[in-house]
Amino acid sequence: MKFPYGICDFKKVNTQGYYYCDRTDKIPLLEKSDFQLFIRPRRFGKSLVLSMLENYYDVAKKDEFESIFGNLKIGKNPTDLRNSYFILKLDFSCVDPTGSAEEVKKALFNHINVRIDGFCKFYNYKGFELPAIEINRDDALYSIDSLITAVRMTPYPVYLLIDEYDNFANTVMMGVQSTEKRYEALVHDEGPLRTFFKAVKSSTSGSMFDRVFITGVSPVVMSDITSGYNIAKNIYFQPKFNNLCGFKENEVRRVIEQIVAECKFGAEKTDEALNLMKTYYDGYLFAFGSDEYIYNPTLCLYFFEQFQEMCSYPREMLDDNLATDESKLEYIAQIPRGRDLLMSLMEKDQQVVASGISKRFGIREMLSDKSRDYTFLVSFLYYFGVLTIAGETEELQVILKVPNLVMKSLYVERIQKMLLPEPEDRDDGREAAKLVYQKGEMAPLCRFMEERYFKVFHNRDYRWANELTLKTAFLTLLYNDIIYIMDSETEIDRRYADLTMIIRPDKRYGKIFDVLIEFKFVKLKDAGMSADQVTGLTDDELCLIPEIVKQIEDGEKQVQEYGEKLEQRYGNLRLQKFVVVSLGFERVTTLPIA
Repeated sequence: MKFPYGICDFKKVNTQGYYYCDRTDKIPLLEKSDFQLFIRPRRFGKSLVLSMLENYYDVAKKDEFESIFGNLKIGKNPTDLRNSYFILKLDFSCVDPTGSAEEVKKALFNHINVRIDGFCKFYNYKGFELPAIEINRDDALYSIDSLITAVRMTPYPVYLLIDEYDNFANTVMMGVQSTEKRYEALVHDEGPLRTFFKAVKSSTSGSMFDRVFITGVSPVVMSDITSGYNIAKNIYFQPKFNNLCGFKENEVRRVIEQIVAECKFGAEKTDEALNLMKTYYDGYLFAFGSDEYIYNPTLCLYFFEQFQEMCSYPREMLDDNLATDESKLEYIAQIPRGRDLLMSLMEKDQQVVASGISKRFGIREMLSDKSRDYTFLVSFLYYFGVLTIAGETEELQVILKVPNLVMKSLYVERIQKMLLPEPEDRDDGREAAKLVYQKGEMAPLCRFMEERYFKVFHNRDYRWANELTLKTAFLTLLYNDIIYIMDSETEIDRRYADLTMIIRPDKRYGKIFDVLIEFKFVKLKDAGMSADQVTGLTDDELCLIPEIVKQIEDGEKQVQEYGEKLEQRYGNLRLQKFVVVSLGFERVTTLPIA
């Protein structure tokens, strides 16, 4: 099998034997509206969708229809509009968003002019003999008007495709604050982005831009230029397009079955690989009313290539091309309440509840503390794929969750940097954490927590401190998705273990331990002690405090029960079990359980 990792040329994918999940059955559904905005996170296959539309509707590719689409669903039952448009395709990711506003405007106009020039040359080469189109190097809007005038003299309207329309706003989202004024200059009343979309809107009234399909990551730019272009229909929340991008589980399974057969593994390897991919890559739901979570396609292709070539799973399940999404969490961490949101997402079930998902927010909301409320924060994370829809509460509020283990690893990394800003502290903490699963020793990690980690918690954290806060602190150092399937709040017979670290099935050859930890938290007032009193206790004296003794006894019972269930579930575990008890944010002690 050939996997089209990084390839977004639809014709190349489907005529040169690359793997393709057929989504051409969505074309008739897309024809039901003329001007559409489709939003999905980065690296989710949006550009391939645009290429599919380009190849399907391009009048110059009429003779190639059978070779490109004949083996696909739409090839068996094409619509009347197939191969009936000129195609003008713009890709704003090609426009350099840096420099002054005037320089960005020039880069934008250059891109539009180059694409119009290419439009003329391509269709003239294909024999359509377009009337002359004048390219104004200083004014791309004039060039667009000239193109429209020329097209009016032909039987064919234009289908306008725009990829990554929000590339300019993404520069601001990446935290480059100096870009704010530059971006404002692009979207104000006479700014080039707003006037460009005004020109597009004006051209649709004469049916020259007969159809428009726009892709991006968020609705930011569309919110900022609404008066310039308010005719796009937002289709990204519609259930019928939930899987327009992304893979369904049965599609993933079929590929795994083929690779397993090629590598001459037993049939049980299929379920093992699927479960691994499900844990790391599944979990995305973009629309209420859809009943199927989908897999990130880029990550799946990354996994498939590695699995097929080496007959083994990738060592690192996170593709480096998606690691940059961590910058979105950095942006949130700098916002008031954002830090608390990220901390809460690391706790039970990694879920949050919000009144809804904002369909509109502009750059001013992104940069103004007064506008960045809780709904904005979770909506921002939803659009960038670091949160996804998980359902509704009984009160009809939206539940959002961290979709999978790959995204959870980004949260862990951000929180670790947030709580331990010094690289030396992070390195020392990770070394202490290694002793837990390499040697079965928890005490060094507990000492690190006491002496260095707990100092970073502010006084306000005491009000909300509980075992979930303690667990989050330990998790940020213990987290290792190269070796382990990490799971906080693992469900075991309708009860939940605080933290399990089960060795990945392909890593069981290593000399390391599976780990089960139960966390307990005792408030200072419940122990009847002050911070100064607790600090002066020896380890033995700490373990004699009645509240500590009680929590250790309760935790011991729990880990024994959970350990037995985990052994039954997985079998052949090298399980190290621990109870970890914290007294305020001053002291922490541990008991290994045989």
